[in-house]
Amino acid sequence: MTKADILADQYPDVELLQADGFDDAVLGVVFDSMNAVPRLAYSITKCLETLMKRDNMSKEDAMEYFDFNVQGAYMGEKTPIWVDDLTICDV
Repeated sequence: MTKADILADQYPDVELLQADGFDDAVLGVVFDSMNAVPRLAYSITKCLETLMKRDNMSKEDAMEYFDFNVQGAYMGEKTPIWVDDLTICDV
C-alpha cells in the first residue's frame, strides 16, 4: 500500500488525485483553503529522482519533462500540489 493509498483511506469522502508513477514522492495532504478541497502534495526532488532513476533521464531532461508533462498538467481544482524542496535537497 502506497502513502497515497493510506491517505486516501484516511480521507474516504474526498477524491485525492494522484500523479501516476510518483508514489514515493508523496509528502501528504494540503488543504487548499481557496477551493476548500484537500489535495495531495508531492516533493519535486523525489519526482525528479524518480524520473532520473526509472527512466534513465539526465537531471536536465528530468527537469524539462517534469515542468512540461507533470507540473504543467492541470487536472482541475484537485490537481496535486508540487512542493519545491530543491533548495534543501540536492538532486
